[in-house]
Amino acid sequence: MPLPDSVLVHAPATIANLGCGFDVLGLALAAPYDTLRLRRTGGPGLKITHLDHYGLPTDPLHNVAGAALLALLEKVPEAVGFEVEITKGIMPGSGVGSSAASAAGAVVGANALLGHRFNKLELVDFAMAGEAVASGVRHADNIAPAIFGGFTLVRALAPVLDVVALPAPPLWVAVVHPQIEVKTKEARALLPTAVPLGLAVRQWANVGGLVAGFLTADYALIGRALEDYIVEPARAPLIPGLAEARRRALAAGALGGGISGSGPSIFMLNRDGETAHAVAAALGSVFAELGIAHDLHVGRIAPEGARVVAE
Repeated sequence: MPLPDSVLVHAPATIANLGCGFDVLGLALAAPYDTLRLRRTGGPGLKITHLDHYGLPTDPLHNVAGAALLALLEKVPEAVGFEVEITKGIMPGSGVGSSAASAAGAVVGANALLGHRFNKLELVDFAMAGEAVASGVRHADNIAPAIFGGFTLVRALAPVLDVVALPAPPLWVAVVHPQIEVKTKEARALLPTAVPLGLAVRQWANVGGLVAGFLTADYALIGRALEDYIVEPARAPLIPGLAEARRRALAAGALGGGISGSGPSIFMLNRDGETAHAVAAALGSVFAELGIAHDLHVGRIAPEGARVVAE
C-alpha cells in the first residue's frame, strides 16, 4: 500500500506534574489541541510555517517541531524532508504542554509519512529535542502523554528512556489559564536544589498514592494524593489567586489539583462533567474578580495522544 504524501495531525494539550509528580507524571486532554499538516518532500530539508498569530520562530533549529523532526531525521538513512504547517490551538506559555504538542504532532505525522517505522518510545525521544528548545531541558512529562495519550509515568530518562502508559479512570479535567506570563525556564530556576528527607518521603508517598488511585479508580485517594510539598510552594508566588482558586474549586466538588506544568494554568480533576463545569466556573470567578483575563477548558482525559486524522 503506497504511503501518503501528506497527513493532518491533531496533537493534544497535556497536564504535567499532576501536583506531586514533578517531571514524571502527565495526562493528555481532549481539548485544546494543535493542528499540523505535514508533507513529505523529495529531498532533504525542513520548512516550517505557522498559520497562527503567535509569531513563533520558523527556523527548524529554533522551532520545537523543527528540532524534533531534525532528531528523527538523524535516524532516517534516505534523503527525505518535510514541509510542516502548524496551527496552534494551544497558546504558547499556557502551561498545558503547548511546545510538547507541536513536537509530538510533528514526529507522529512524520512517522506516518515514513511508514510507521518508529515506535512510540522512540517518538518520545525525538520529541524531547523540541522540549529542549522550549525550556532548555530534555523532559518528557508532557511529551509522553502527548504521544501515548491517557495517563503516563516517566520512570527514567537515562540511561534508557522508560515510559509507562497507565489506565485512567473516566475523570474530567477543568483548567483555567489566566493571561499572565510564566516562563518555563524562570519557573524552573525557582525550584529548590535540595529537599529535606522527610519532605521527600511525603512527596513520593503521594506519587505512589496518585498512581494507585488512578489504577483502582479510588477517587478519594486521588484527591488526597494531589498535593505537592516541593515544587508548587516555590512557584505559587508566580500565580496570583492560586490559593483562592483551589479553595473555590474544592468547594465546588473538585477532587483536587494544582499548577499545570510550570503554570500559569491551574488544573482540577473531577468525577464527572457536571462537576467539572461547576469547578471551571469557580476557577474563573477568582480571576474575574482579580481583573485578569482568562480562558477555561473542560474535558475528559484523552485516551489517545497525537494522531493522524486525515490524509
